[in-house]
Amino acid sequence: MSENTAGDTRPTAVVTGASSGIGHATARLLADAGFRVVCAARRADRVEELAGSIGGVAVACDVTVPADVARLADVAGDAVHVLVNNAGGALGLEPVAGADVELWRQMYETNVLGTLRVTKALLPALVAAGGEGIVVNVGSIAGLLAYEGGGGYTVAKHGVHVMTETLRLELFDQPVRVTEIAPGMVRTEEFSLTRFDGDRERADKVYEGVPGPLIAEDVAEAVVWMATRPAHVNVDLMVLKPRAQAAPHKVHRLPS
Repeated sequence: MSENTAGDTRPTAVVTGASSGIGHATARLLADAGFRVVCAARRADRVEELAGSIGGVAVACDVTVPADVARLADVAGDAVHVLVNNAGGALGLEPVAGADVELWRQMYETNVLGTLRVTKALLPALVAAGGEGIVVNVGSIAGLLAYEGGGGYTVAKHGVHVMTETLRLELFDQPVRVTEIAPGMVRTEEFSLTRFDGDRERADKVYEGVPGPLIAEDVAEAVVWMATRPAHVNVDLMVLKPRAQAAPHKVHRLPS
């Protein structure tokens, strides 16, 4: 057992991308629910602050770096009850014909291969959790429907969706639940800002006039609900959208 788990009898939850947004909110709510939360993200200072405030454990981890993922698995310990694969994100809104191949590669590396690496590394510990192990992959409605300008992100999130379905089929006889949450429009501190490379004006326009987009805590509450169902209950897929959003491309906006 990792030294980080010694003397701590709480069930363990691992949350990637925990430095902000949905991951940050999910880590807090899992701690409130009684979990020892391993908070993983690239920005060490942020996850250390978060872990310190919730009695968790911080791990500086880039999910695209195998050595970082191996260290995360070591810190998590021999039994992991909840894995929330949240690390990911969107970059750009170029059409497919004008795609920036490097941005597509980064999105695939983080959303798909990052989720794959972490899941592979922690699967033995999830199986060892005595029937209580659950994987919650944070996908997106972009993984279910296409929309113009979202090519690279929709490809990546479709990959997460199909990987989730495939893993569930492959682990049907194992004591691990495999689930996905697919949020729609969520207004967080950094998602759109990252997508537009720090352009605050473009980022703010995404939510302009939208009455009541989701916030990180809305998604976090749903994730924790999924993760704390009885061990025989598998919530295959939860789609969560604000009332104002009927589809990725159809959003009600109030006149300015």
